[in-house]
Amino acid sequence: MIKSIICIGCPMGCALAVTLESGEVTAIEGALCPRGEAHAKKECLNPTRILTSSVPVRGGGMLSVKTAGDIPKDKIFACMAALKNIAVDAPVKIGDVIVRDAAGTGVDIVATRSI
Repeated sequence: MIKSIICIGCPMGCALAVTLESGEVTAIEGALCPRGEAHAKKECLNPTRILTSSVPVRGGGMLSVKTAGDIPKDKIFACMAALKNIAVDAPVKIGDVIVRDAAGTGVDIVATRSI
């Protein structure tokens, strides 16, 4: 099976053709730098994302938040559900943990700004 993806490892945006056989990457074509090969393997074998969102601040306003690291792509909706009923009280400092171990990923959701 050949999977076509666009590399986001650098500004080049290489069009990659990744050959998968028995759940393994056997060939990568189109990568103009080593980051392309690393991105292709990660995206095809273990896709992850940084999740960004916002939560309400009691008394008014919104606080932007994000995962402190990559989470498995299939856990995005579970992490969003973990944020559904969260509201914070000011003051909040950038980096404060809003949700610990979001959806069992081992990754915290943190504030991205101070309010």
